[in-house]
Amino acid sequence: MPKHILPAIAVLGLVMTGPATAKEPISLVAAGSLKAALGQVAHAFQNDTGIAVETTFGPSGLMRQSIEDGAPAHVFASANMAHPQALAEAGKGGPVVLFARNRLCGLAQPGLEVSGDTLLDVMLAQTTRLGTSTPGADPSGDYAWQLFDKADELRLGARAELESKALQLTGGPESEAAPAGRNPYAWVMENNRADLFLTYCTNAVLAQRELPELQIVTVPQALSVGADYGLIVLEDAPPSAWDLAFHILSPDGQRVLASYGFDAPGRVGE
Repeated sequence: MPKHILPAIAVLGLVMTGPATAKEPISLVAAGSLKAALGQVAHAFQNDTGIAVETTFGPSGLMRQSIEDGAPAHVFASANMAHPQALAEAGKGGPVVLFARNRLCGLAQPGLEVSGDTLLDVMLAQTTRLGTSTPGADPSGDYAWQLFDKADELRLGARAELESKALQLTGGPESEAAPAGRNPYAWVMENNRADLFLTYCTNAVLAQRELPELQIVTVPQALSVGADYGLIVLEDAPPSAWDLAFHILSPDGQRVLASYGFDAPGRVGE
């Protein structure tokens, strides 16, 4: 197990108040990109312990805001470290633990001629409708803007051009929601709202499973942006919430995350 995971687990152990005896349902609030992976992890935990896990998934920034506004939450899993850290600094729980990593990929329409080598040119082309999530509300949008910063280092003026043309199609409070049961990125692309969409590679894989004709474009190293995912147990959570957090950090939980394309830093023996 990597060294940076061991201290985190040790700290969690120190702040636990005792064994999980209460049968109160656990409220797990998490980033939308974690829906498939943590949905499976929560289901396994529920089967193993008999403790119900009530899940809510959505853009991390909006989820943090709902927690600050008093929405019930025991465990918060964010697509960045900043949102859970803000809650910790406000005295609403802690510590914050890195539990997964992700990165950005391009999701392209089947007829678009694009590769990793030509990605920046295609994004900048006047005819390309470039989709992103919403910065501030959804970390995926923030990471897209970080990619634009890197683009500016390669081509002066690229950042301003990309920011001005980016269509913020998902993750915001006013974003049109996909129908129930649909992958939001597959739905956006199926409805021809963008030619190329920057999203997490894990989201792109799920979208392609739904619409196999979509292309997944690897972002070249010079533009690549990584995403660190943070986990926090919130104040007044029942002891069983700590057990759920440990389950997410455990080898079994980390293997599930890895199976959905996340870099799971706590995975061992593989």
